[in-house]
Amino acid sequence: MKSQSIPAIGLKASLLLAVVLLGACSSQPPAPEQLPADLADAKRTAPISSSDVRPVTSENFDPYSDGALKDPRSPLSKREIFFDYDSYVVKDEYRPTLAAHAKYLQAKAARKILIQGNADERGSREYNLALGQKRAEAIKKTLSLLNVREDQMESVSLGEEKPRCTESTDECWAQNRRGDILYSGEY
Repeated sequence: MKSQSIPAIGLKASLLLAVVLLGACSSQPPAPEQLPADLADAKRTAPISSSDVRPVTSENFDPYSDGALKDPRSPLSKREIFFDYDSYVVKDEYRPTLAAHAKYLQAKAARKILIQGNADERGSREYNLALGQKRAEAIKKTLSLLNVREDQMESVSLGEEKPRCTESTDECWAQNRRGDILYSGEY
């Protein structure tokens, strides 16, 4: 029989140890008697089966829940209506968003909204306040035509006082020409 060198034995022992450790990682979860008492009882009394776990899909998504107001999958999370330069006409692209808000407000008669009209920095302070009010009123009128009650809506103008962007560029000014919809509890 040949004698083995110390490094070869160390290598074999290391490999054997690695196999044992890997085998231990794939073992079963601890038995209930190995768990703390509160976890062991929970494990015995409340088993979870795959039928208890449901993925979130559009089928179990409630578009009229309060959570829909902040859910990016919901049209209710869209709260900004943008306008063209020197205009207060609601663009056709925002009609589905406003229709979704109208349906929500009809389903939730106790909810109220504040519509804030905004303008970019160009123009006088007085002109921008008036334009912001016209924008807020245009959104309010659209919602009113979609059967939202008058007492659920309030419109105000912030003029140029609440800019989203402060650079003097066309892209920035476009972000400031908007109406914001805020639900009660947010203002």
